[in-house]
Amino acid sequence: MSMKELMLERLKKIENLEQRQLLKDMISGVFTNLIDYQQQMNDRLEQRLLDELKPDEQQFAIYGTVIAKEQYDPIHEYLFPIIPTDPERKVISMEEIKLAFLHQQPAVVCTVFLQCDSLQIQQLLSENRQFHGKLHTTAGDIDIQVYLRKQQIYSKEIEELYNTFQVNGIPWKTINHPYIHKFLDVHLTFQPLPQDEIEIIDMTIDLEEYEPYKKMNMLPLWNIERHKVKNAGFPVPAIDKVNFEHMLSIRKLGAEHSYLVVGDEATIRYVKRSENAITVVCPQDKAGIWQLIKVANVQQDKIGTLAYELFSNRPLDCFMQRLSASHPVAIHTAGELVRLIHSFNLAERLAFIDFEIIENEAVSSYSYALNPFLTEIISKPHHKKTMVLQFKAFKQDFIANDLLSFVVSEVQRHFYEYNCIGVWQ
Repeated sequence: MSMKELMLERLKKIENLEQRQLLKDMISGVFTNLIDYQQQMNDRLEQRLLDELKPDEQQFAIYGTVIAKEQYDPIHEYLFPIIPTDPERKVISMEEIKLAFLHQQPAVVCTVFLQCDSLQIQQLLSENRQFHGKLHTTAGDIDIQVYLRKQQIYSKEIEELYNTFQVNGIPWKTINHPYIHKFLDVHLTFQPLPQDEIEIIDMTIDLEEYEPYKKMNMLPLWNIERHKVKNAGFPVPAIDKVNFEHMLSIRKLGAEHSYLVVGDEATIRYVKRSENAITVVCPQDKAGIWQLIKVANVQQDKIGTLAYELFSNRPLDCFMQRLSASHPVAIHTAGELVRLIHSFNLAERLAFIDFEIIENEAVSSYSYALNPFLTEIISKPHHKKTMVLQFKAFKQDFIANDLLSFVVSEVQRHFYEYNCIGVWQ
């Protein structure tokens, strides 16, 4: 209860109306303004404390959603395709199929988005089923058999992004993009094809009981855009007199956004950020063209209407979160576990109930690993104990397990001495 509410509550208990009115006038004239002033000073002090802690993780937050290709806005300010060429409608050619068969490689005829639970997708992939379909060609329809495999291209993009974060010295946080794990490649089984020069116009496939979940021509988006930038001037020797500083202007791209320089540890020593430029320190002594990754600073009120909910890995902006990000210390306690889980804005989706440490026993998990490329932590999984994280779902929809996997994968990054799995209670 605030001080104002407390005083009004006490005023109501004064039975003498004249005294109540007199005291009310005094409070309204003096104490109310004093309380407002004190509250303003407290807010300013709190903001000053927060401004002292400005972790990079707030600036490099990754957002993601999915839309139908026909709804994609190519001039959107914040959301871009994960693969820049995805918006182009591509139909595989008969020559490409024959060439894949000749080299005994998989012939991917299209990609589908399954709007269903992750466990259903795992079950479907484990069955190695084949489905019927048709190739609609200029010479008529051709019956085909297809099978499904998990789409890997988006996962590889995230792994490359992780490597870029490491080169730029930015702490990594698990990407919360629940939709990219529901894209499946449709592979054509080997079969004799017409030798005549015919063109494929379109294709259809029947996924039987999974047909209601099938979505064609879907496009995953995130707030990352790639640019090529030339040196702003000539390289100058760095302070170590071994490397050179390359200045890249970001004024035209938008100084309010965050940027990463694409490269590896052999070509980039470190990266510095100023108000309107990026400075790359590296052994290269000649000017050139650099690849930049722009992480757009998303303004939620300017996103517009989306058919699928927008998610991000940005933690809640509070003092404790900024303090822990600015002073990263491994604190493996139950309290730190709870703080980490509650640091994300998923309270309307799930609630943490409890956790349990058990021996390596077979436990049915509803979560899956989102950071399989984190191999720098040397450990033997079969020697670890299992941390079972129990959650309650407030909204059990087709991405519930994917959001659970995001939270569990973040816990796994911090509590790497355990095998972390998530379950619903």
